[in-house]
Amino acid sequence: MGLSQADAARRLNVSRSVVQRLWDQYQSEDSVSRRPLVADHFQALGRRISATMVQNRLHNAGLYARRPVVCVPLNGRQRRNRLCWAREHVSWTQQQRASVLFTDESRFTMESDSGRLLIWREQRTRYHQSNTVKRHSYRGGGILVWAGISLGGHTDLHVFHGGTVTGLRYRDETLDPYVRPYAAAIGNDFILMDDNARPHRARIVEEYLEDHGLKRMEWPARSPDLNPIEHLWDYLGREVAALNPPPRSLHELKQGLLCVWSSLPIPVSDNLINSMGNRCRQCIQVRGGHIPY
Repeated sequence: MGLSQADAARRLNVSRSVVQRLWDQYQSEDSVSRRPLVADHFQALGRRISATMVQNRLHNAGLYARRPVVCVPLNGRQRRNRLCWAREHVSWTQQQRASVLFTDESRFTMESDSGRLLIWREQRTRYHQSNTVKRHSYRGGGILVWAGISLGGHTDLHVFHGGTVTGLRYRDETLDPYVRPYAAAIGNDFILMDDNARPHRARIVEEYLEDHGLKRMEWPARSPDLNPIEHLWDYLGREVAALNPPPRSLHELKQGLLCVWSSLPIPVSDNLINSMGNRCRQCIQVRGGHIPY
């Protein structure tokens, strides 16, 4: 009588994933024998093959081990929308960009994303589709924050405490206390940039923006690489990780994020906003695909 995978795992004192992997290998190869090792290659070739030798041969062929770029997957319609958006905004002047508040949320955790996955690729091919890893969303946990940047300034960093961010929370915790006063300071030309996350497009949010005469920028779906604030999250994470001592709890992480953000150099955010023209040109060049930002 056969055993289930769970029973086999318990009897052999291994994880169920090991049993699954061996079963899959047996189904495809009709064998569960190990892969050839160095000794097998030596027996076949008459010489030892080291990892360094393999790496050198790959380098000679123009291939290098690098971490793959993680990006959200794009379908054809999304690429076309990105391309149209880039064409519409590529010629924007600095004065036009100065009226926009670029906003975004980001999640910070105590554990960084694993960098162990490597791919072998040629130089200057980092953003080729075959060299990217598609990921739909973040993993859970950590601290969720929101902020906005414009030429010459930025909002305070807002921390969402507990629970899911709904349209109501988005309105009450970001739009009313941060965005509306910011809009008044910029003037009648103010434009809010936020992405297409569900809370941002809730009816209660749409009604709030309309009631207060706040204009919103049309934004192509799945386009964090076009948003200049996206790189500030990387900057913020590096600066917090470099604190001495580094955060050892979520409370210390929150305090570190607030502290670093409050001293954010304006030229850092201004340079990112002023890169918008180049972002648009690169997006046009790759026909709406991912760009190296």
